[in-house]
Amino acid sequence: MSGNFNLGIAIEIVVAVLLVLTIFYCAVLNRRLTRLRADEEILRATISELITATEIAERAIFGLRATAAECEKSLGARMGSAEELLGNLDQRLSAGNEIVKRIGAIVGAAGGPGAPVVAPKATEVPRESAAKTLQAAAEAAAERLSALRRAQREEAA
Repeated sequence: MSGNFNLGIAIEIVVAVLLVLTIFYCAVLNRRLTRLRADEEILRATISELITATEIAERAIFGLRATAAECEKSLGARMGSAEELLGNLDQRLSAGNEIVKRIGAIVGAAGGPGAPVVAPKATEVPRESAAKTLQAAAEAAAERLSALRRAQREEAA
């Protein structure tokens, strides 16, 4: 019976060791699960912050789009106004040159047949340089507007 007794004690010792190992492993798993839960909370907080930041960015993009559309309307209106003003100035300049020619003809006719007729020199405003400057400014504004739109599309993507 002593052989049976030793075998029974050996089996119980093995079972006790296995139970101790199981308890130790459960404690390790419990620590890991605790860390995992803590990481889950941090991850949830990070996701919440990302959602908030995304909403803020969407509102900012919407505001930028509205501002860009308003700028485009304003720029278009200013361009139209500038072209109208340029046409008006061109007409007035032509009319002024015509009046100067008429006055020169009248002065030449009033001076008598022996008086030399001197045609006044009309000083013309370099219309092309003003138009080029205006065109360059418009192109620069259009380029900035398209860059802004590209940046908005990239942020949206």
